Amino acid sequence: TITPRGDRRVVEVVPKAGAFIARRRWETRYPVALIEHVLAVKGEKSFLDEIARDEDPAYVEHHIRWDVFSYDAPESFAGARILDFGSGAGASSVVLARLLPDSARIVGVELLEQHVALAERRVAHHGVADRVAFHRSPDGEHLPEGIGQFDAIVFSAVFEHLLPAERRTLLPRIWAHLKPGGTLYLDQTPYRWFPVETHTTGWPLLNYVPDPLAHRLVRLHPRSAPDESWESMLRRGVRGGTPSQVVRLLGPDAALRLPSRQGVRDPIDLWYRVSASARFPAMKAAMRAGMRLVRAATGVVMVPSMALAIGKRAR
Repeated sequence: TITPRGDRRVVEVVPKAGAFIARRRWETRYPVALIEHVLAVKGEKSFLDEIARDEDPAYVEHHIRWDVFSYDAPESFAGARILDFGSGAGASSVVLARLLPDSARIVGVELLEQHVALAERRVAHHGVADRVAFHRSPDGEHLPEGIGQFDAIVFSAVFEHLLPAERRTLLPRIWAHLKPGGTLYLDQTPYRWFPVETHTTGWPLLNYVPDPLAHRLVRLHPRSAPDESWESMLRRGVRGGTPSQVVRLLGPDAALRLPSRQGVRDPIDLWYRVSASARFPAMKAAMRAGMRLVRAATGVVMVPSMALAIGKRAR
């Protein structure tokens, strides 16, 4: 249902018994035609969540404010050309355009044509179409021909959905389009060896189980099909990554940076700043203390999800 409320509309979804709905109610500034377009592309289960991605300041905007701006100030992107790889239906590109200086230019690259079409309508609605352009990736493993070089690359909630072979081939190709001195920001990717698999199942110790056994176990999850393939599970993000894996895939001119802004000095503190405003703050404070103890005892930085900034050295 769509109920007008001043210059906004209250949209509600009533699920069937037992059905999963990512978000059941949202008050939006989207016009009805755009709401219906998002519904047609994303479906009843997730279309309100998709709309909220660019309107809810506690969603994508919150991650960018911490995961990017804890490394570099927004004004440092003045005049920059930024690649938003895996831009989906355009929410992250819209948020980047909102938060960065007007002189910054964002280029979104997405595989699915229907997502590109929706993204273009989205930036028009938000009035940032002059600063954001979208391109369709030809095959998911290459960037569009002639796309050029970039001062920064944003790789947000994408890495975990790439298959192992795609990670090996795609990351170096994207990296080749980053100028020396530029930075690739990779965030919202689950840490491969965290004691709880946080992305797909929420199950403890699944990250330590061999793939064949993990495949059988995940088939038992309520949101999995009994005959779902392991490749499908990997595509859904059941196996995350590690900082060393990402740097190794990018090559010898890649260097991990440490956060240095907004009172953040290490990856553990950055994870806490991103997650503490959500539910269970006391539990997350206890987790932060535990992760610091693990680091002190073993030298291993173990966080539920990674927010990396990887600089490109001049060769």
